[in-house]
Amino acid sequence: MNFIDTRYPVVWLITDQKPGHRNQLRGLGDRLAARADAQIHWIEAKKHPVSWLQALLGLAPKLPYPTPDILVAAGSQTQKLLLACRNRYSALSVVLMRPVLPFARPDLSIIPAHDNPPDRPDVLVTRGVLNAITPQLKTVNGRNGLVLLGGPSEHYEWDSEEILQQLETLAGEYPDWHWKITSSRRTPADLLERLSGLTLENITFYHHDKTAPTWLLDTLADTRTTWVSPDSVSMVYEALTAGTPTGLLHLKARHDSRVVRGMEALKVDGLVTEWRDRAQLMRAENSSAPQLWEADRASEWLIKKFRESR
Repeated sequence: MNFIDTRYPVVWLITDQKPGHRNQLRGLGDRLAARADAQIHWIEAKKHPVSWLQALLGLAPKLPYPTPDILVAAGSQTQKLLLACRNRYSALSVVLMRPVLPFARPDLSIIPAHDNPPDRPDVLVTRGVLNAITPQLKTVNGRNGLVLLGGPSEHYEWDSEEILQQLETLAGEYPDWHWKITSSRRTPADLLERLSGLTLENITFYHHDKTAPTWLLDTLADTRTTWVSPDSVSMVYEALTAGTPTGLLHLKARHDSRVVRGMEALKVDGLVTEWRDRAQLMRAENSSAPQLWEADRASEWLIKKFRESR
C-alpha cells in the first residue's frame, strides 16, 4: 500500500455514470470522507478504456490524481479499469456488486442480500443497495407525505389505474395531509400525463425530469410518511435510510423473484408496511421508524478491512 497517514486515505470512485451506480458510490464515498477524512476522486471508466490484457498486466492509464489507497467500482463496465488500477497501484479494490469474472475478483465486495452473495470474510452483505441519503436528525411533526413511483418491471405487474386509485385513497382518507408525488424514468407516459392533470387540492406532482438533484434528499428530510411502489427497490431503501415510516403501494408480484423476496423480507422484519395496513403506518411517528444506514455500516467495515490489510 502507498498509504502513510491512516487518517487520510485516497479513494478513487470508478463509475460508469449510471445514476443508480453513481448514487451507491456517492453514498459510500460520503461516509468514508466523514469517518476517515478520505480524499475522494471520481473516475469515469468510459474516458479511460482498457482491455482485459491491459487490466491483467496493470497497464492502467496515468491519471492526474493522488495515488489511490482504495479503489471502489460499481457496474460491470468498470471492472477492467478497476483491475488495471489495482495491479498498477497495489491499492485495495472494492466492488459494490457481485464480481464479474473469477480471475478479476476484487479484494472486497459489498453485495445486497437479494443478490445471494457468498458467505466469505471478504464480502459484506447489505440490506438493499447503498445510497446517498442520510437519516433525519429531526422529528417531522407536519403532516407531509411523499409518494415515490417507479414503473413496469420484470418483478411486478404494473397497473397505472390501481396506482392512481391508491393515490386518490390517500388524498381522500387523509385530507389534512399534503402529499408530494414524484415519478421516475420508468413511469409510463400515460400515467405521467394523468398525474400532471390531477386536481386534488392536497396532492402536488413533481415530474422527475424537473426536480433538482437534491430534491429527494431535501423532501425526505421534511417528510413524515413515505409510500413507494414495490418495484422501486432503490427508492424503498432511500426512504428507509431517511428514517421515514415507509409503506409499499400494492402491485401484484409476477413471480417469486429475488426482488419480490426482498420486499417480503422487509415486511416480515417490520421495516415496511403493506398497503392494507396503511392506517397503522399513518399513525406512526417518524422518530419510531427502524434505522437503516447501510452506507455508513459499509464505510465502517471497509475502513476496518483497509487498516487490517496494511
